[in-house]
Amino acid sequence: MEIGILGGGIAGLSVALALHRHGYNPRVYERHAAPATMGAGVTLWPNASFVLQELGLLQDIEAVAGRPLTMRRQDAAGNALGGLDIGSLDQTMGYPTYTVLRRHLQKVLLDHAARAGISVEFGRKAVGIELDAHDRAVAHFENGASIRPDLLIGADGRMRSVAREFVVGDNSPIYQGFVNWIGVAQGPHALVDEISIQDFWGAGERFGCVAIRHDLVYWAAAQARPLNQATPGAKMREELKSLFADWPAPVSRIIGATPENAIRLIAVHDLEPLHRWSRANVLLVGDAAHAPLPTSGQGACQALEDAWHFARCLDSENGGLEEAFRMFEEIRTPKTTRLAEQGRVFARGLFATDPEACRIRNERAKASNPARDVQDLAASWGQGLPMPGSANCTSLEQDRVGSLYDIK
Repeated sequence: MEIGILGGGIAGLSVALALHRHGYNPRVYERHAAPATMGAGVTLWPNASFVLQELGLLQDIEAVAGRPLTMRRQDAAGNALGGLDIGSLDQTMGYPTYTVLRRHLQKVLLDHAARAGISVEFGRKAVGIELDAHDRAVAHFENGASIRPDLLIGADGRMRSVAREFVVGDNSPIYQGFVNWIGVAQGPHALVDEISIQDFWGAGERFGCVAIRHDLVYWAAAQARPLNQATPGAKMREELKSLFADWPAPVSRIIGATPENAIRLIAVHDLEPLHRWSRANVLLVGDAAHAPLPTSGQGACQALEDAWHFARCLDSENGGLEEAFRMFEEIRTPKTTRLAEQGRVFARGLFATDPEACRIRNERAKASNPARDVQDLAASWGQGLPMPGSANCTSLEQDRVGSLYDIK
């Protein structure tokens, strides 16, 4: 079967690797002229580590990643708001959590693709997809070339997905009312005291920092603002220093250790959940299918899950695309929809500006039960995967996953 994949990011490369391990020979077409990353870093929670282990990548990820054991929350004055025992979550789910720069994750994926002999072509920007006389999708590229594979996978992201537009007739990302400044800080001395995730909440503002090493931290600063003000300033680092000047350590230290040219402003968008992810012989995966807000914490993790599930769905139907698509959508849609909705709900609370709403939010965070939080996250993030802690799958997913993966 000839398989073409539009997009050479996390979703596209991971699905290519998963399909290759099942005996397929996909080709990847990436719009950028060279490997490019969107964002500073990602947290690979245990459900992602499960997939990475299955793909044979986890050892290489471990070599470039941090291993956080806790997540701590504080308000803008430094008052503790609880947190998460990541070590306990890892133990419950049976796999470790890692923090990694996106460029390092991308390199691991590309290196493994090269070792597997998977063709990755850069500078291949898809501009449209149409059906030929036999109802097979033809993808057209900006340079005038076209491809007509047996299976075309759209892994071309949330903002300009040609594949999503073909499948559902629209690709209109929705601005969710806040911006993220992102960056990577590195210094000659320690920037943080421990390898952890730190999350600071203000009124309409947030600062999150994730350590990979004591001297290497990726971060995101955020603020609620209208879309017409969601444009980069001339001196973003100075703007951030002023905005977060009175926040607790290590916020100012991390901002100061980030070069001006390494800071990027993103107007944060997501997409409405879809009821179908396929049309003809075209299937959507990753952000093209389900693009949660960063507040979900699961964007990259769910792209990896897509890869693992789809390769098995395709195998289980002996290459029959229609049934493989149907099975894949039935397994994946409930979980990704729920996570996208949870990301939106969390963002609304996180970027509240009313003082009373912020007080209630903070009190609820402090009152949370740490042990129950671990169990709830393990059940939620492990849903649909054969790993410990995932007992809360829906009956449909349990039946589907059990039949596909021989879970007893």
